[in-house]
Amino acid sequence: MPGNDDTGGDQQTSERRDVPLTRGLSTKLLLLTALFVMIAEVLIFLPSVANFRLQWLSERLGTAASVATVLMHADPDDLSQVAQEDVLMSLGAKAIAVRDEGESRLLVVSEMPPVVDTHIDLGATGPMLAIAGALDTLFYGGDEMLRVTGPVGDSDKEFELIIPDTQLRFAMLIFARNVAALSLIISLITATLVFYAINRIMIRPVRMMTRSMLAFAQAPEDTGRIIRPQGRSDELGVAERELASMQQTMQRTLAEQKHLADLGLAVSKINHDMRNILASAQLISDRLRMVKDPTVQTFAPKLVRAIDRAVAYSEGVLAYGRTQEAPPARRRVRLRMLADDVIGLLGIDASLGVEFVNAVPVDLEVDADAEQLFRVLTNLGRNAVQAMAADTEEALVRRLTIGAERQGAVCRITVSDTGPGLPKKARENLFAAFRGAARSGGTGLGLAIASELVRAHGGTLELVESKGGSTVFAISIPDQPVSLEEARNAMRRPA
Repeated sequence: MPGNDDTGGDQQTSERRDVPLTRGLSTKLLLLTALFVMIAEVLIFLPSVANFRLQWLSERLGTAASVATVLMHADPDDLSQVAQEDVLMSLGAKAIAVRDEGESRLLVVSEMPPVVDTHIDLGATGPMLAIAGALDTLFYGGDEMLRVTGPVGDSDKEFELIIPDTQLRFAMLIFARNVAALSLIISLITATLVFYAINRIMIRPVRMMTRSMLAFAQAPEDTGRIIRPQGRSDELGVAERELASMQQTMQRTLAEQKHLADLGLAVSKINHDMRNILASAQLISDRLRMVKDPTVQTFAPKLVRAIDRAVAYSEGVLAYGRTQEAPPARRRVRLRMLADDVIGLLGIDASLGVEFVNAVPVDLEVDADAEQLFRVLTNLGRNAVQAMAADTEEALVRRLTIGAERQGAVCRITVSDTGPGLPKKARENLFAAFRGAARSGGTGLGLAIASELVRAHGGTLELVESKGGSTVFAISIPDQPVSLEEARNAMRRPA
């Protein structure tokens, strides 16, 4: 059934909006934290293993120096070959020597290796050399012979030790394994603690706001789906309060829009039928004007004007109720002739004493939709006539003037009258429908429709002046831009 299909679609949409655990912020945060801690441990591991290597060699060299000091004060012949081998075996070395005042003296030796692969001076090994040597021993060592030299304690002598790196590499591998295991444990503990802290401080509130937005989007009219701020004072607290305020504002706006939409639909239906009734009333009023009775002649013009205003009101409501105006079909229009048509449609009664002045230059052309521009000028003109007709004093000048001038690629049209000017409330809500009415009982639809039509042309409608005796509206409509290719094609055409 269609209802079931809609429900399935909503469920699929909800599933698409739910973020899987493997792609959630929490999982990414945990993995990144563990990775960064491991990188930090690696950066700590390198100098650590280098320092371990130097300490291991320093301990062996220190022991060798103690043995060498004893041997230097004893008769070398008193130490048998077996004893020498036992001493060297305890150190894992091949030979022990001492350098004093530039002379090197071999004290103990089991077997002298033919080649020494690496020379290590413990007193002149910097951090980078120590790290490079440690990596070399870890990855390529195990069968190399080392010559280790350096001073020991306060002695002015320099001791030498010939030793293979087998035991050193084995000890370094054990140290590296222990450090790696400890680093992994530390990284996991640190990542868990950091994840828990950040999840409580940031991820959980962000997740709550995300869920609130998704829930609110599904049913914005439900007040229970508005997020409830937790009263935090940090940036996330501000975001929660702003989100709650935005949701409340949007909810009120949607409720108002729905109310206006329902009201507009009802008004449109009423106006549609009312326009038909008023059309019949117009026909009857026209016949009444032909009756010779003086009483009828007195009231007929007033009745006709009242019906005309009612018809104009109905048409204005229906026009504003359209969802969208058609895009302007722009052509070159002779503005003076269009202004004459406007005054003809307004049907200004001579008894009102309103004078019309068409001040548009004869040769002035405007690039616009003739029908839409006609509606704009008609709305402005009708408002001006109604404002001037409200003054009953006969000595007042009542003049409606339409003028225009071209300023480069922009045509500026002015509609001015000598009426009483717009009240303050009307100026504050000038182009807002149902709020910008200049007279009691008005709707403000005329200016709202006119502004919308002018904006569709890429132009502007503005109130230039409004005071007692002078109200001026200005319409600025730019010409349509011409592409370079069209201009070239026009120049190539034969005259």
